[in-house]
Amino acid sequence: MLNWLSEIFINFLNKHREIQETPLCDFSRLRFEIRPCDVILVEGRTRVSDIIRTITLSPWTHAALFIGRLSDIEDGKTRRTVESHYPGDPNEQLMIESLLGAGTIIAPLTKYQYDNLRVCRPKEISPQDARLVIRTASQYLGSKYDTRHILDFARFLVPYWFLPRRWRSTLFEYNAGEMARTICSTVLVESFASNQYPVLPVIQRTEEGKYIWSRRNPKLFTPNDFDYSPYFDIIKYPFLGDEKSIYKKLPWDKSGVICNDETTCFTPDEWSRREEEGRGKGRE
Repeated sequence: MLNWLSEIFINFLNKHREIQETPLCDFSRLRFEIRPCDVILVEGRTRVSDIIRTITLSPWTHAALFIGRLSDIEDGKTRRTVESHYPGDPNEQLMIESLLGAGTIIAPLTKYQYDNLRVCRPKEISPQDARLVIRTASQYLGSKYDTRHILDFARFLVPYWFLPRRWRSTLFEYNAGEMARTICSTVLVESFASNQYPVLPVIQRTEEGKYIWSRRNPKLFTPNDFDYSPYFDIIKYPFLGDEKSIYKKLPWDKSGVICNDETTCFTPDEWSRREEEGRGKGRE
């Protein structure tokens, strides 16, 4: 009974909104330029993405590790591990990700071809260390998503003040016995940290004036931390506007329409009227 209810709730959280007709990201160029060991940030379209967006105050709600095609994986053990979890097309570009309800899996990059994406590239990482990061991440394949988070996500649907203190979310608490289970960013953070590559380390200064780097609790990380980290280059592939001075050539609407989103737009006269009405209400 409990498993049945959990499955219903997971499906509810994972339900996608409709795809935007025109994505912000040029996926064709991204898939051509992306490299193994790049971190892919996704602006998700599910209910669980909305919850993560509310918690983190960031549009980036999911992170995945790009590992390339099977032929790109030089380490034999890693390639065999990936093959055992992905029996699909060997020429498909692949990534490792952790999902609610699915655990840590292999998925094709094309899964997110209609979403807004950003690439975070580890600065100056050596080819050997990049292979080690991918190898470490592959060792998590098949591990479950932390089911405790299902309850935590449910709590976020209820006003915080309404819950007794003992029921309030423990989403980012460290539970030593649960490290075999993962959440979205944990696999990626652990894979980089295990190979001495920093994401957001804790930096402490000793009495002698020296600095010491320490690993941060991996369950404290969110997808946005890869965007924020000074150790990753941020690479964007906009749908249009990547060429020098291209903004002069963009197909702007000539009527001056102002939009809240794809479905709610106003003419300049309507916009001015609404602004004036808003100022009038503010004076009341």
